[in-house]
Amino acid sequence: MAKVPTFKVGALNLALNPLLGDGQILQSLNVERDGVGVYRKRAGYISYLGTPDNAEVTTLFSWKQNDDTLINYRKSGSLLYYSASGTGAWTICGGGTLTNNSHVGHAILDNILILGDGTAASRHSVGTTAGAAGTSFTNTTGAPLAEHWEDYQGRVYAARGTAVTGTNTDLFYSAAGTATNWTTDSSSIRIPGAGRVNTIFKSNDRLISNKDAGQQFRWDGYNLVDLATNLGPSSPYSVGNIEDYRIYLNRLGFFGYGGDRPKLLSRAIERQIYNDSGSGIAGTTFANAPGIAYKYDYFCGVGTITDDLTDYTIDNCIMKYNIRDNEWFNWKFANRPTAFGTYQDASGNQQMIFGDSGGQCYQLSGTALSDNGNAIESLLMGFIHGNSLDDKKWNWIRGMFNPGSRAKIQIAISDTITPRTLKWQDIGDTKDGVVEYRFPQGSRGKFLFWKIYELSKDSRWRWWGWEFDAEVEGHG
Repeated sequence: MAKVPTFKVGALNLALNPLLGDGQILQSLNVERDGVGVYRKRAGYISYLGTPDNAEVTTLFSWKQNDDTLINYRKSGSLLYYSASGTGAWTICGGGTLTNNSHVGHAILDNILILGDGTAASRHSVGTTAGAAGTSFTNTTGAPLAEHWEDYQGRVYAARGTAVTGTNTDLFYSAAGTATNWTTDSSSIRIPGAGRVNTIFKSNDRLISNKDAGQQFRWDGYNLVDLATNLGPSSPYSVGNIEDYRIYLNRLGFFGYGGDRPKLLSRAIERQIYNDSGSGIAGTTFANAPGIAYKYDYFCGVGTITDDLTDYTIDNCIMKYNIRDNEWFNWKFANRPTAFGTYQDASGNQQMIFGDSGGQCYQLSGTALSDNGNAIESLLMGFIHGNSLDDKKWNWIRGMFNPGSRAKIQIAISDTITPRTLKWQDIGDTKDGVVEYRFPQGSRGKFLFWKIYELSKDSRWRWWGWEFDAEVEGHG
């Protein structure tokens, strides 16, 4: 008897070739890997604060002032709200009326927060020493109408971002050492090429200006360099930052930028971004998909997608990338994220929050077993070929799970590598932890597909791996 081994590989590695590595993961939903490589169902989330209105949340961010005062902000409808210490009720900011349904960008320089949405007047708030520090905003004289902001070399830079003619190709900057003086020692830089500037960020001590057609330009305070690429972010709201490394969505995939040139990160999930059947990310989503970096993970909400290999559809899909392991997963929340944010709570722990189209915000919680009371569906599907195209008689499957797991196991045997044509069979549960099941009589074929699946709101599962017994019978 020849025992067919299995090898763990990165989730969603879709570069299938039966003559290459065994054990490919073909599909995942609401699954992650822990620090030692064990696959597990993700944790859930809980509601965060109340709902001051029913408008879609478009922006979430926080400001930790010089005296450690923390304020969280949300923009929904036409109003900017604050939450004192991240625990107080959402309260409308003084001077907090902006353009309806707009996104708000911001920058912080010398304990002054300046923000804008590209249409309404830009405004600022002085931290720490002011009586209404961070809770009330004053229009900033001379500041440009801008949605995108960044502090760089002692100045604040701003780009309008909105789809208007004239100033949306310019990069403005404040006087040195201040966020509020835009009349002396202040000017602008014309960013050449088609389209408008749709986001700016710092990387490797350079300021990167990105245009909505994907062009990127690098500014060092003296010289503007054309990076000769069209692989910049298509959505300004998708940019996440992990240790000065930016990750974002482009119409050709997800890219990372560390100061030189964009690097493709999403080869493994290309079929989910674009494919021949047109079932990848919808064209309109590329311009406004929300994203965030949280610890060593990057998240981006991309809407409904269908992988044309597995024919599996995920509504309101969230692409999750772990930069440490170079690994992608698909997540789905019960509430579709329209904006992401992070903040540091009173205990010094980093927290991730998101808002939805109905005005409610939520917070990820490692102890939550549901999505704010909704059951979490989880799935992990893989592929075994035993390093050959020979026919095989499949005898036993053995797996290791956590005791009490509610996950169930399905298998399908085929002579083709077309997952969408498979006939799945349930073979058992995983509640005993270490499980062993004999394959149904007549289980012969070149390839074995397996699936772990579960739906609950009070349980998580962990899976350490498989062992299979099979007899190689030669070519059929």
